[in-house]
Amino acid sequence: MIADQLILNKKTEKTDYKTDKKSERPVRSIAKALSWRVVGTVDTLVVSYLLTGEMALAASIASIDFLTKMVLYFFHERIWNMVNWGK
Repeated sequence: MIADQLILNKKTEKTDYKTDKKSERPVRSIAKALSWRVVGTVDTLVVSYLLTGEMALAASIASIDFLTKMVLYFFHERIWNMVNWGK
């Protein structure tokens, strides 16, 4: 049901970023992904350290977490940018 609404609301004509004020350029999504991942990685580092008691292991976990979640967030943002619902 929701998926049907999202598909029906999808734009049929292409617009550029200057005329479509609801859209974001990919560089903005990258900046948002990076800033959010810094916050998330510090959280992961602290939680990992509290659970393991080892800074090297906590840093390893936080590093992997940073890379994978930044990539996932970027694609998540780009997909949501195509959805008109709530704009």
